[in-house]
Amino acid sequence: MIVGAKMNLMPITNRPTVSVANRVSHFSYAIRNIVDEAKNVEARGLRVRYMNVGDPVAYGFQSPPHLIEAVERALRDGYNGYAPSAGVIQARDAVAEDYTKRGMAVTADRVLITTGTSEGIELVLTALVDEGDEVLVPVPTYPLYTAVIAKLGAGAKYYRTDPNQDWMPDLDHLRSLITPRTRVLVVVDPNNPTGAVYPTHIRRALIDIAEEYGLVIVADEVYSEVAHDGPVPLLGTLDNDAPIISLSSLSKAYLAPGWRTGWMVVGSNSRLDNVLVAMKRLADARLCSPGPMQHAVVAALQGDQSHLDEFRSALTERARLTIECLSAIPAMSCVPPRAAFYAMPSLALPPGRTDEDFVLNLLRETGILCVYGSGFGMAPEAGCFRVVFLASPQELTMTYNDIAAFTEHYLEKA
Repeated sequence: MIVGAKMNLMPITNRPTVSVANRVSHFSYAIRNIVDEAKNVEARGLRVRYMNVGDPVAYGFQSPPHLIEAVERALRDGYNGYAPSAGVIQARDAVAEDYTKRGMAVTADRVLITTGTSEGIELVLTALVDEGDEVLVPVPTYPLYTAVIAKLGAGAKYYRTDPNQDWMPDLDHLRSLITPRTRVLVVVDPNNPTGAVYPTHIRRALIDIAEEYGLVIVADEVYSEVAHDGPVPLLGTLDNDAPIISLSSLSKAYLAPGWRTGWMVVGSNSRLDNVLVAMKRLADARLCSPGPMQHAVVAALQGDQSHLDEFRSALTERARLTIECLSAIPAMSCVPPRAAFYAMPSLALPPGRTDEDFVLNLLRETGILCVYGSGFGMAPEAGCFRVVFLASPQELTMTYNDIAAFTEHYLEKA
């Protein structure tokens, strides 16, 4: 071969399209997926009112200054390299102390700092579930659970929650779904997407079912500090020996969703020791969650928490307004939320129509972006959709008036 000579390479045509893994076909996240259509609406010049994502900062709520100062200090002090895989010890100590103070006694070695609760969900399910295993998840459900379950090749078994009973779990239905392949019971309390808060007798019954069938409870407790009537006790406080893995984060109560800082707390029962070891191994493989933000955990859990009272008061006002306005719309009903910043109204749809049809038409005609209930596992014909009520009361009032006018027109056209 002559050095410097040009090779005459003919282009190869008709190359096949690169295929993707089969698991992706089962992976869906409606809360984000629907934004694509919102961008099309914006391209037409219509302002979109985003009521699909529960991000308090996007609606003007600000991260507490002492949390920001803690992160800034960590950055200036040089905490910019890799952190320990399980999290910086100060953060783990703070979480353990907080849980112990709240009645679920744990030590720091049973705490893992995660990249938000989302990573916690993935780590815990990956550690517990094999292909073909089953996970019990409430419906309506937070769709990340079913997306991760699908990715693992496992099966989601949906246990009903009843809007006629304030979205309480149907315990008989839950029991009927359990098989020898059932491994995990997911409990989201306070609940996203309904805003429900479970009473003590329901929570105890869920623990009893888990013990009876040898299940691990994954307790999603992200909203425990933003129940409108005050903090909700941790599920593990009802039974310190129960097989409970609790998930939470800075995202919601501490108004820092973009920091992606969460934690997993593994109950002290020795039955969970192997699961803890497995999750630490998985955490090692991803190196660590963002280091500087972990230094805000101490400030959040041990510092000034006065913002929580203000935040809860704002949410209570918005929840009242939401129920007042949506319940006044003919053919629409809505269970009053008791926590967080979500409500799930339902509309009596005309025959042949679906929740997605309603939500997409609402978006295209008014610019109001909600999420259809079937994205949370509800039947499309049930007419459910989720709203995020973090906007100002004035903005919410205008939005709900527009929903009412659109709904009247939508039903007349049917």
